[in-house]
Amino acid sequence: MKSEDQITRLDIKTDSEAIKERAKLCGIGPGARVLDAGCFSGKVSSILNELVQPDGEVVGIDHSEERIRYAIENFGNKGIDFHVMDFHGPLEELGRFDFVWMQFVLEFFREESHDIVKRLTTCLKPDGYLCLLDLDYNCLNYYQLPDDVKLMLHKVIKKLEMEHNFDPYAGIKLYSYLYDLNFRDIQVNLVPHHLIYGELNSKDDFNWTRKIELAGQMVIDIFDEYPGGYDRFFSDFKNFFNDPRRFCYSPLIICKGKKPINI
Repeated sequence: MKSEDQITRLDIKTDSEAIKERAKLCGIGPGARVLDAGCFSGKVSSILNELVQPDGEVVGIDHSEERIRYAIENFGNKGIDFHVMDFHGPLEELGRFDFVWMQFVLEFFREESHDIVKRLTTCLKPDGYLCLLDLDYNCLNYYQLPDDVKLMLHKVIKKLEMEHNFDPYAGIKLYSYLYDLNFRDIQVNLVPHHLIYGELNSKDDFNWTRKIELAGQMVIDIFDEYPGGYDRFFSDFKNFFNDPRRFCYSPLIICKGKKPINI
């Protein structure tokens, strides 16, 4: 998920109003200092920055120099500071924050998620909040997907899970991470992220086409099992997805907790 195509895809699909609604659910507002951990292109950081003004600050970190360069060029603004930094390592130099925001990141770190959450906790001020947002049953909720396409799609997701550290069930685990670390005042909200029915709009068409292409290329060998190979699978999925009868959704889980007293 490091390509320029992926940066473009996520920028296009990012809904500014949806981000603002989620951030407000987490309590982010004027004057707050916010860490956007795994900021990717910087677009979400820029939206959060609107909410914390006046007098607030957003710091975006990502381990990719390419993505941080893109963020600075496209979303660099007063009140936003971007850094190349890996959240697997020490973060103390960033200082302390009122809020740490992590959206759509833990799904790419199935094995390390708990340790990442624990490390982010150290970035919070004594009564700061950690806000985790991720999908559950990611890319798996469709009706009425043809049986052969459904079987192959589940195999693709399983291979990504086992060989590429992807977690299609990241969202359902967020509450337990905060509970096990003794976070206080934990709050959980569930909202639809993808909700697709009827005529397909251009944004969803682009997003899902690129998503299937990117995931498929990562596990291309598995399509030897599908009649006609990858090209046939992609065509069959596209035919299903462009049918206005289909229904598709992904639940987004938003989990917020106050920093534990003992950390």
